[in-house]
Amino acid sequence: MVGAEMPMTSDQVIWSEQNRLHIAYDGLTPAYGASNVIAFTGTPADVLNVISVGATVVVMDDFGAEVKCYVSASVPGGAGTGQITALPYTANTIALAGLSGTVKVFVYGSEYQKGSSTPNYSATQTDGYISVDPQFSQFSNSPIIIRNKYVVNGSDMAQIGWVEVATEDGTSGYLWYLKAESETRLRFEDYLEMALVEGEIATGTAAVAAKVNGTEGMFAAISDRGNVNTGFTAAAGIDSFDAILKNLDTQGAIEENMLFLQRQTALDFDDMLASISGGYAGGTAFGLFENSEEM
Repeated sequence: MVGAEMPMTSDQVIWSEQNRLHIAYDGLTPAYGASNVIAFTGTPADVLNVISVGATVVVMDDFGAEVKCYVSASVPGGAGTGQITALPYTANTIALAGLSGTVKVFVYGSEYQKGSSTPNYSATQTDGYISVDPQFSQFSNSPIIIRNKYVVNGSDMAQIGWVEVATEDGTSGYLWYLKAESETRLRFEDYLEMALVEGEIATGTAAVAAKVNGTEGMFAAISDRGNVNTGFTAAAGIDSFDAILKNLDTQGAIEENMLFLQRQTALDFDDMLASISGGYAGGTAFGLFENSEEM
C-alpha cells in the first residue's frame, strides 16, 4: 500500500497500491511465421508498451515452451496497440522455438553494443529508451454500521451479583455479572469480526433499492482479485497440490501464503498427506517435526 485516505463523510475508504516493479505482460499475440513481431492487441485495452529497444525478454506460451529474445524494435503506440520485435537467441523465429498461441513477456535485462548511445525515445528516435513511470491501482470500500443491544427491565436487575467468573478473553475475578448482557457483548464482538470476513458489496437490485450498501469482506476480496482453486481431490494427490503451488509462485517471491479451505478440501489435504506419509518406513516427512507421531 502506498497511500490511503478515509473521507468518512463520503462513507468510503480509498487506498492505492503500487503495481509490480518489473515489466511483464500477459496475453500478447505473436505474428508467428517468419515474423518475430509480438503485438499488444491481446492485452487489456488500457495497457501501454514500455519495453525499450535493447531489452532482453523471456517469451513463454501457455504450454510451457519459452525462448529468450533480444528486442530489436519497439512501437509504444497507444493503449493496447503497441508492438515489439523480439529476436530469439536460440532460434531464427519465435515459431521455430516451439511457441504457439498467446504469450507472456517478461523483461529480465538488456544488452547494448560497446560504445553505443542510449537516447530518449521520440517519434524521430524510435530506438531510444522508454521511461517507465510507476502505476497505481486504486481501491475503495464502504464501511457498515453494526448494532446490537440488550434490554433489561428494572426488576430483573436483581439478577446482578458479585460472581467469580472466567471470561473467553482469559480474564477472571469477581465482577458485576449479568449473563445475558455479557453474551450480547461477546456476540457483538463476533459480528464485528465476521462482518469483515464475510461481508459482500450490494449489487442486487432489491438490496440497492433498500439503500443497503454492504462492505467487501476478506473472502469477497479474495474471490474478486485473489487466487481461487476448485476441483481439488485427494485422488489427484500431490499433482493437484503442485498446480496450486505453481500458481502461487506466479505472484512473486512471497514468503508465506495462506490457504482458506472448506471442510471437504481440508479433508482431501489430510487424505493426500496420509497417502504419501503414513509414519512408516520409507514415508515422506514434512515439516519441522517430520510428522512425528508424538507431536
